Amino acid sequence: MKKIAVIGGGAAGMACAVMLARKGFPVTVLERGERLGRKLSATGNGQGNVTNLRMGAEHYFSDDRDKVARILRFGAEETVAFLQSMGGIFLPDGRGRVYPASRQASAVTDLFRLELKKRNVRICLGAQVRELTYGGDFCLAWEGGQMHADAVVLAAGGRAAEHFGTDGTAYALAQKFGHTVTPLSPALVRLKCDPASVKGLRGIRVDAAVTLVREGKEIFRDRGDVLFTENGISGDAVFRASSYAAAGDGIFLDLLPDVSAERLALAAKGREEPLLCILNNGLARALYARASGEKLLALVKRFPLTVRGTMGFGEAQVTKGGIPLAETDGDLMSVFRGGLYFAGEILNADGECGGYNLQWAFASAHAVTEGIARCCS
Repeated sequence: MKKIAVIGGGAAGMACAVMLARKGFPVTVLERGERLGRKLSATGNGQGNVTNLRMGAEHYFSDDRDKVARILRFGAEETVAFLQSMGGIFLPDGRGRVYPASRQASAVTDLFRLELKKRNVRICLGAQVRELTYGGDFCLAWEGGQMHADAVVLAAGGRAAEHFGTDGTAYALAQKFGHTVTPLSPALVRLKCDPASVKGLRGIRVDAAVTLVREGKEIFRDRGDVLFTENGISGDAVFRASSYAAAGDGIFLDLLPDVSAERLALAAKGREEPLLCILNNGLARALYARASGEKLLALVKRFPLTVRGTMGFGEAQVTKGGIPLAETDGDLMSVFRGGLYFAGEILNADGECGGYNLQWAFASAHAVTEGIARCCS
C-alpha cells in the first residue's frame, strides 16, 4: 500500500486519516500543535455543532459552487453515519443543527483520537511542515523530522482562530506547486460598530431580526441571537451576517421581531415606562436615553448601526478565501501536481454559521479519500 501524509490534525485532517486508514492505507498525520483537534474541540460554543440537516451549496461561498454541490453529495446523513461509526449518538436541534448527545465538542475530538489509535495511524505532534517538495515522491520536512509519501493531503486550515495554530503559513506549501490564494478575510466573526452606538448595551443578548444594507439595498436578512459588546455586536445571527458584511454597511435590528409596530404602539401607549415587560430592562433604559415617544418605538423596530469592520482573524471561526476550487479536480487533487490533495478550510469554500464548515471538512475529506483510493491502491 502506498504511504499517505496528512498535513494538519484538525477536523478535515483527522477525518481524512480515519477514512484512509479504514481503506488500509498507511497514514501519518503531521500536526504543528501539541494536540489534535483543538479547534474542533471548541466548535459550536464547545457543544460540537458538526453538521446541519438543511444542507446545500447555497449555504456556501466559493469560486466554484457547482463543485461544492458535488462534494456535498457526502451530506449531513453521511456525516452523522460516519461519526456514529466511531461511537456516540448525534442529534439535531429544532433548526437542523446536529450535535453529539453529550453536547461536548471535545468528546467528538476524543472519538477521532481513539479511532486513529485503533487504526494504527502514526501521529507526529509539534511537526510543522516547513518544506514540501516532489521528486518521484513527496518529501516533507519539519524541525527534527522528515518523511517521504506517495500522496499528501494538505488540510492545515486557513488563517482564522490563530491561537489554534492556523496562521495561514500552510498556503505557501501549495504556492510552491503553482497554486494561487484568493483574497482572505475573516468570517463568522464579531462586527465592530461605533462604540457610542452601543453604549450602555454591553452584555445584553436579544433575539432579533438582522438586516444588512449596502447603498440602500438589502443584501442579507436573518434572525437569531444578537449580543451587544463594548464596541459592536456578536451572536449567531451576527456571525451569519459577517459573511456578507463590509465596512460602511448599515445594520438594522428589529429588537422585537414577533410584535408588529402597531401592537407595540398600542401596548406602550400612555405608559410611564412604555417598554416595561416588553424589552429587557437594561435595553429599555438604554433606549429611553436615546429617544422617546414615536422615535423610541421606531428604534425598537429598526435600531441602526454601521459596520466599522470585524474583530479580525484572531476571533474569526473561519477563513473566507483560500486555494481556488478551480485549481483542483473532482477529487480535490491539485491540477498542477498529481498526488497533492486539499481538504477543509484551506480551500476557497466557507459556509454559513450552523455546522456548515465542519460539514465541508468531512465532505472534502471523503472526496479526497475516494480520489486517493482510485489513484493509489
